[in-house]
Amino acid sequence: MAINVRELNKNGSPKSSFKGVKWIVAGALALVLCASSFTIVPAGNTGVVLTLGKVSQTSFTEGFHLKIPFIQEVEDMSNKIQVYETPASAVSKDLQTVSSTIAVNYRLVSDKSADMYKNVGVEYQTILITPVVQECMKSATAKYTAEELITKRNEVGDEVKTALSEKLNDYGIYIEKFNIVNFDFSSEYNEAIEAKQVAEQNLLKTQTEQEQAIVIANAEAEKKKIAANATAEALLTEAQAQADANKLLEESLSEKVIA
Repeated sequence: MAINVRELNKNGSPKSSFKGVKWIVAGALALVLCASSFTIVPAGNTGVVLTLGKVSQTSFTEGFHLKIPFIQEVEDMSNKIQVYETPASAVSKDLQTVSSTIAVNYRLVSDKSADMYKNVGVEYQTILITPVVQECMKSATAKYTAEELITKRNEVGDEVKTALSEKLNDYGIYIEKFNIVNFDFSSEYNEAIEAKQVAEQNLLKTQTEQEQAIVIANAEAEKKKIAANATAEALLTEAQAQADANKLLEESLSEKVIA
């Protein structure tokens, strides 16, 4: 059977289908173009604008922004407080190996986000923060003995925080808080500390027993002294009474002799 082309065109079957496809493609391209014309920066982030891969000086704050489709891209950089926790190993002033767990609360300053992305990238925690934290921890630990690290933990933490701020602030990393979660020493040092504590406890026990013995001895001596004084007073009283009695007897005999 022969197909009448005019009749098909009149009915619109092939031609209408082609037009429909064109409209669908056009609509899809319009949607893609529209979607590429704006961006939304999440709360607590800075949008670093990349124009053909080059970092622009102007960054986007949080919210809705228009951008050049297919030409500009936006990389979100978080400015929220982040927590970095890591183990650290160092040597104390008295050459004791010190293992510790430390936690750093930090945030990226929004004004420095573009420079950070351009010069370091998004892995700035690994590239900058990790080595600086280890360096500052080793430096501070070397100034204190193992015992001082325990008794002066807050002082050590403040010193490390100050050193971190001095090294990282220029990059736009602000240190909110630094915590030393715990210190751990070698088994030999822990055994030595335990032996020292036992010796101190034994010494304290001995001193306490000696002090108690002295108190008891003093109490016994005082008791004997009081008893001796009481006996002496009793003898003195008895002697005085006897003397008085003798005196009365003597006076009585003298009166009889005179009579």
